[in-house]
Amino acid sequence: MQSSWILAIRSVRPSRRLAPTLTFRPTCLSALASRRCFHISSPRPQDINPAIEDMAPKAPKFEIKTPKGTRDWSGADMVLREKIFNTITNVFKRHGGVTIDTPVFELKEILAGKYGEDSKLIYDLADQGGELCSLRYDLTVPFARFLAMNKDISQIKRYHIAKVYRRDQPAVKKGRMREFYQCDFDIAGLYDPMIPDAEIIRIINEVFEGLGWQGKYTIKLNSRKILDGIFQVCGVPEASIRPISSAVDKLDKMPWEDVRKEMVEEKGLAPEIADKIGKYVVLKGKRDLLEQLQKDEELAANPSMQQGFADMDLLFTYLDAFNAGHSVSFDLSLARGLDYYTGVIYEVVTEGSAPKVSAASADASAEKSKKKKGKAGEDEDRSDDPTVGIGSVAAGGRYDNLVGMFSGKTQVPCVGISFGIDRIFSIMRANQAKKERKNEVDVFVMAFGGGKDFTGLLKERSEIAARLWDANIKAEFLYKVKPKLQNQFKAAEASGVPFALILGEDELAQGKIKLKEMGLPEDHPLKEGELIDLKNLTKEVQVRIERKKQLDAIVERAEGLRVVGGIKGEDVKVEQLAKEGEVGEEVKAEN
Repeated sequence: MQSSWILAIRSVRPSRRLAPTLTFRPTCLSALASRRCFHISSPRPQDINPAIEDMAPKAPKFEIKTPKGTRDWSGADMVLREKIFNTITNVFKRHGGVTIDTPVFELKEILAGKYGEDSKLIYDLADQGGELCSLRYDLTVPFARFLAMNKDISQIKRYHIAKVYRRDQPAVKKGRMREFYQCDFDIAGLYDPMIPDAEIIRIINEVFEGLGWQGKYTIKLNSRKILDGIFQVCGVPEASIRPISSAVDKLDKMPWEDVRKEMVEEKGLAPEIADKIGKYVVLKGKRDLLEQLQKDEELAANPSMQQGFADMDLLFTYLDAFNAGHSVSFDLSLARGLDYYTGVIYEVVTEGSAPKVSAASADASAEKSKKKKGKAGEDEDRSDDPTVGIGSVAAGGRYDNLVGMFSGKTQVPCVGISFGIDRIFSIMRANQAKKERKNEVDVFVMAFGGGKDFTGLLKERSEIAARLWDANIKAEFLYKVKPKLQNQFKAAEASGVPFALILGEDELAQGKIKLKEMGLPEDHPLKEGELIDLKNLTKEVQVRIERKKQLDAIVERAEGLRVVGGIKGEDVKVEQLAKEGEVGEEVKAEN
């Protein structure tokens, strides 16, 4: 007979850095005669080899965190952000958009001179082999470079969803980031005037109404031609038009008095010229404001104003045809600080865009704070600063000469819009009335039962899950052989799963399964669920998932539609929307 070996391992709890030792120890006489036994034990602390101790990884001596102006994304936040992405992408595709991608960094000279005073916010990279590069500041300039390099593309509806980088003072909770997503849609090519511009505004409406923002946003609209004409009529020197335009662009953050002070004291503009500008830039309206400006003989005689008037008159006409003018405000204070805009410009604002407190009114308290804490650096996060608002949630305009800056004589007229995903997210996250789902799972498959004879129905749960997956239904189940029903419900509720399929041995024997909608009120007739036939499983589940999506959309869109007795009545809102053709008869009957 061959000898056998016994390998004995004794576990003790010294430092995890100690290497175990292998020793021979006979356990009995018979072991010496017929077996061999080895004993492995961990060394004693006094036996530690200093060299081994030095090789062990050390804890970092710096703070582990994300860089300023950035953040990690996970869980419910990712679900909400994906919802925003999908809503915007669907609108872009509906209008014929095709997507492209460009490098995250560009040659420094590509970005130089395109952003006016904001050029100081560009992240420059170290020389990595003979090329000076910078992280992209936006997606517009890279698109213009792309068009200049691809001369065979004369017309394109392009969309691009990607991260951009700006060394701005961050306010992360308000969506003001140093690394953030932009979603751009641009129409490039030579077309008849103002038709693409009007479609861009239609796209803006579709995006925000798709996100459930009806009545909660305003598209501020202006024209660089009109604004430049006002400056010329008021006597602004040609060389000062862009700097003065940048000052006017701050009217959404500062009162006119502060903007005027910047014009006069910092930009060197004559006080009387600033006062003339002030009479115009406070005006806002719709077509009525355009008609009012057209009656001003001095403005009407200016060539730039004439072009701007013609463009805006056409634009309002097309907006009526597109049914897209309801959210527009013709606002002469809108300037857009970027240098490459040449015509119509627009900016989308909502509640929270403007700061709660103006910078001027906060000066006194700020001075006291500086004396106590010292001057705040430009890198300090200002999420809790009331003088900082969320800002615009989308912006864009016409830029007819940008491609020509790269290609020379070849000009490709362009107009586009850029949506700020992080700012949109920050508003939607703050306004969420209900608990947000952590994933997109629609059905949680559960097993009902207990006691010593309970098998857990793991095979059956797996088969049901596979059927749902085959039907493209998002589903999951608890990875336990014999799960407790309470734990299964907890897992479903933690992820916000809307439906549960509950398997029971008796029901399965009858070819049935219980389908339960989660979160129904106690007095709801289907609170405990309903039995459905296994043979119609996927169809029944799909019908209920779609019905719930429709009802959720109705409730979201009807938020604040009507108030009954001081309480928003869901039944009234559904009835009202049904009359407007927003919901089918099946959903209407469900309510």
